[in-house]
Amino acid sequence: MSALPDRTGRTGRTVRLTMAQALVRYLAALRVATETGAEPLFGGAFAIFGHGNVAGLGEALYQQRESFPTYRAHNEQGMAHAAIAYAKAHMRRRMMAVTTSIGPGATNLLTAAALAHVNRLPVLLLPGDVFVSRAPDPVLQQVEDFTDGSVSANDAFKPLSRYFDRIVYPEQLLTALPRAVAVLTDAAQCGPVTLALPQDVQTMAYDYPDEFFQPPLVRFRSVQPQDEELAEAAALLAGARQPLIVAGGGVLYGQAGAALRAFAERHGVPVAETQAGKGALPWDHPLQLGAIGVTGAPAANLLAGQADLVLAVGTRLQDFTTGSHTLFAQAQLLSLNVNAFDGLKRRGLGLLSDAKLGLERLSDRLGDWRAAEAWTARAQSQAREWRATVDAITARREVALPYDGEVIGAVQRSAPDSAGRDIVVCAAGTLPAELHKLWRTSSPGGYHMEYGYSCMGYEIAGGLGVKMARPDAEVVVMVGDGSYLMMNSELATSVMLGRKLIVVVLDNRGYGCINRLQQAVGGAPFNNLFDDCLQDGPGMPSIDFAMHARSLGAMAENVKTIPELEAALARARAADRSYLVCIATDPSRTTSEGGCWWEVAVPEVSEREQVRQARQAYEQDKQAQRNNQ
Repeated sequence: MSALPDRTGRTGRTVRLTMAQALVRYLAALRVATETGAEPLFGGAFAIFGHGNVAGLGEALYQQRESFPTYRAHNEQGMAHAAIAYAKAHMRRRMMAVTTSIGPGATNLLTAAALAHVNRLPVLLLPGDVFVSRAPDPVLQQVEDFTDGSVSANDAFKPLSRYFDRIVYPEQLLTALPRAVAVLTDAAQCGPVTLALPQDVQTMAYDYPDEFFQPPLVRFRSVQPQDEELAEAAALLAGARQPLIVAGGGVLYGQAGAALRAFAERHGVPVAETQAGKGALPWDHPLQLGAIGVTGAPAANLLAGQADLVLAVGTRLQDFTTGSHTLFAQAQLLSLNVNAFDGLKRRGLGLLSDAKLGLERLSDRLGDWRAAEAWTARAQSQAREWRATVDAITARREVALPYDGEVIGAVQRSAPDSAGRDIVVCAAGTLPAELHKLWRTSSPGGYHMEYGYSCMGYEIAGGLGVKMARPDAEVVVMVGDGSYLMMNSELATSVMLGRKLIVVVLDNRGYGCINRLQQAVGGAPFNNLFDDCLQDGPGMPSIDFAMHARSLGAMAENVKTIPELEAALARARAADRSYLVCIATDPSRTTSEGGCWWEVAVPEVSEREQVRQARQAYEQDKQAQRNNQ
C-alpha cells in the first residue's frame, strides 16, 4: 500500500496491482442485493487460456481463485453460452465473465455475443488483444487491417456489445469497470459487455485507490411508469372488450409473475406466452392459453386473431410472436416495456415501465373494469380444450417411430413433479416449437429456451450454465442430432465439474426442421437429411451417440421406443453423473395443431413448379401482413 491524495485533498490508501489483478479483484468484490441477502454479482469466470490472456489475466485469476472461481471449458463459444445461461437462470440478477486468447479464442465468442445481445442477457466478455506498444507487431493470431493500424479482431465485437471498451491504460479501469457493470445490470440496456484486454496492458501496474475495491452494493432499479402514460394506457384498455395479454421474457426478468396473475384474474384477461415468457403463468391456470405465434397453440392464436387489444408485456415482438405481423394485425397494440425501443414497435402505444410496477399500477387505474364476460369464458373454454389436446398428444406410447411430441410426453412423465422441479433446456430446430406448445411448467425458469437467436449448439453448454445456477434442479437438455454434433464438448465439462445433466438426443438423421421448411417453400429435399446429402466412400454415417457421450465421461444408452425411453430416463435420474439417452425419431411428423404464417421469402422465378406455387401462396399470404410496423 502507498498514499495518494484524493480529489478532496485527503490522503487515500492505494494498492499497486497489474491491470488484470485489479480487474479480477474488482469483479470479486461486487455484491448484489437479493431476497436472502448480499451475494456475489459474479459467479466466477470461464477461461480458456492462450497467448494474450494466460500471463496477465491467468495469473490474476489464480490469485483470486478462492473468492472468484475459474472454470475451464472445452470451447470458447460453449463456455460463453454456459455463462449466458447462468445469467438467464438467475433472471439476470447474477452473471459470469468469460476470457479468451487474442485470436480464434476471441472470435469464437462472437456468436455467443450476438446471442446475448439479441436475448438481452448479461455476460462480461474479456478477450485478449494485441500489444498496445506494437513492439512485436504483428503477433501470432493478429488480424491486420491494411488501412487502419488500430483495428484488431476484437473490433468485431462492437456491433454485438451493449458496451465496448479497449483498456489501453491500467487506470482506465477506474471508469470502464463501473460503466460495464452499470450496463450489465440495467434492465433496459442489459446485454453483453466487451472489454478488450491488450496483453501488455494486462501486465502493467498502477496504484489503484483502495476504495475502488469496495464498490457499492448493486441494486436493481425498477422503472416507474409515468402518470400521463398510465392514464393513456388505462383509457385504451378500458375501451377494449376482447383484450389479450402477450407475456414475454420481461415478465420473468422483472419478477412479475404474481402481478401478471393478479391482473389477469382481476380483469378477466387471457394470457398467451412467448418463448422467453413461458412459465410466467402456470400451465394449468384457467386463463393460460399457452404458446403464441408461429410455434403457438391453437387457443392462443385463435384469440389473438379475434382480440381488439393486445397488451404486450416485456416482449420485443419478434416475427415468431407476431406471425410476421399478421397474427394480431387487427388489434390495437399496447406495449408495456422497460425498453423504449421495444415499446415503440409496430407503432403501438408504449408504456415505459418495469413489468411488475406497470401491471400493478395499470390494474389500480382500471379498478373494477373487466373484459367482456363472453370473451373471458371463450378463453377459458379454448384453454381447457388445448390442455386436453396436449394430454392426448403426449400420452401416446405405442408408436413405431416416435416424434418430438411423444418424446416430450415421456420426459414429463418420468418425474412426478416435473412441472415444478425440472428445467428443460433447448435452443434450435423443431424442438423449440414442440416444447413451446407441449412442455408444462408451473414455475418461472422451468422452461429455458434460447430462441431469440435460435442458436444450434447452445443446448448442452446452456444446460451446464443452468445447472451451475440451479444445482438442486433436474436439468433436462433436449437436443436434436444436428445440434449435438455441432457442439457437445461441454458435456465433458459437466462431468468434470460434477454438474449432472440429463441429455435426451432426438436423432432424426439430419436437419429435419429445415428439411421440412425447404419443402414447404417448394424446394426439393436437398443437403439437410443425410439421405439427401452428397455422399462418397462409406456414405451416410451411422453415429452412436451413446458411445460418443461415454467417451466424454458421461453415462449413456440408445433406445428405440417410448417405453424403453421411460425406463432409461428412470436410470438417468438415479445416476450420479451426466447421462445421455438417444432415441431415433421421425423427421417428417410434427404437431399439426396450432402455428401460424411465418414470412420466408420464396424465389420469384424458378424452373420448379412447386416453387412457383409456393411463390403464389407467399404473395397471397403477405396481403394479411401489417405493413406499417
